[in-house]
Amino acid sequence: MEPGVLAAGVVDPAALEAETTRARHESLWALRSANSASTEVGDIFALAARPGTISLAGGNPDVDSLPLDLLGRSAARILSGQGSRALQYGGGQGTEELRRQICAVMSLEGISDADPEDVAVTIGSQSGLDTITKILCDPGDTVLTDDATYMGALGTFATYQVNVRPAATDADGLLPELLERRISELRADGHRIKFLYTIPNFNNPTGVTLAGHRRQRIVDICQEANILVVEDNPYGLLRYEGGLLPPLRAGNPLDVLYLSSFSKIFAPGLRLGWALIPRHLKQRFLIAGGSSTLCPPAFNQMLTSAYLRDFDWQGQLEVSRGIYRQRRDATLAALEDQMPAGVTWTRPQGGFFTWLTLDAAVDTHALVHRAASAGVVVFHGAPFMPLKEPTNQLRLAFSALTPELIAEGIGRLAPVIAAS
Repeated sequence: MEPGVLAAGVVDPAALEAETTRARHESLWALRSANSASTEVGDIFALAARPGTISLAGGNPDVDSLPLDLLGRSAARILSGQGSRALQYGGGQGTEELRRQICAVMSLEGISDADPEDVAVTIGSQSGLDTITKILCDPGDTVLTDDATYMGALGTFATYQVNVRPAATDADGLLPELLERRISELRADGHRIKFLYTIPNFNNPTGVTLAGHRRQRIVDICQEANILVVEDNPYGLLRYEGGLLPPLRAGNPLDVLYLSSFSKIFAPGLRLGWALIPRHLKQRFLIAGGSSTLCPPAFNQMLTSAYLRDFDWQGQLEVSRGIYRQRRDATLAALEDQMPAGVTWTRPQGGFFTWLTLDAAVDTHALVHRAASAGVVVFHGAPFMPLKEPTNQLRLAFSALTPELIAEGIGRLAPVIAAS
């Protein structure tokens, strides 16, 4: 049926006007909007919202174990005692108290030289990534990533009309020799490479961790090639086995811009993250970031500062690690018990995700919809790939479900995979 036409050929004037206006506005779209992500991600989450469906799609942190009653009292005290400040505009760089606390948080992972003056509070780490892409990249420039990476980063790069090229990884993360070769090949083809974006700890989507002996070599390769390293580390404090690996930023204050977030270690609804910025980039970063967000929300910062100051947040983090470890173990056990032969998966030491690889002939895009019909929702691999092509991978997020639901969800998924 034609747009604006009802049954029996009756014209709907309102629908016809809307369609005419839509067609007229087509000429107004910016070219960058053609590169924006499709609605597919939203469609997958819509499938997950169906009654009775088990979702292994969303990497949601556990917030139910937080001291919600006590946090409610803290919020009330902030509003009753400092309400005029909490509900007002604030500084664009974030409060000094929270920036000092952020430096203390980073010291737990091995960044001991952070200065609060070089920290910017951001609207999640996503806005920090948006800002650094904005100030470094012109349309047609190139960004390097892991060969599977965070879909939100890919959306940001697409908006700024950036070419994204993957660098090869294995079970220990980026391969330095192949990264070096990739840089040479791309430059020979005329690419202007601005930065390497990487999630070294418990990568989203794969769960893989960059090996300690490769970390400094990765930074050295990029420094020699005059390529900035953008290190995104939202999961680093959620390690529940193995030893601490220092961030790429540790010892490399001039060549690594470090991003992290309170979304995974406190509460995603507050939408707070931070950037530790090389000092020579700070002023441009703050100006460009402020042009989009003006300032981070004052009340959210004050509540986060109260949590870090007044609560045993490290004890709470240990509780969260225990919860996620249990859920990871349930995931690996269910995969071992139920997956058909030939399916492989990563074994994360922290974070929220594991990454399944199926037979090379399987296109997991179609499989996701068959799985939804069986009552379980997962992400296929394509949204995480810098180069858009069919994949035989799936991302499973285990952070939000009980072990029982994880086992049930994988039990629903396994026959779908076996039939593919």
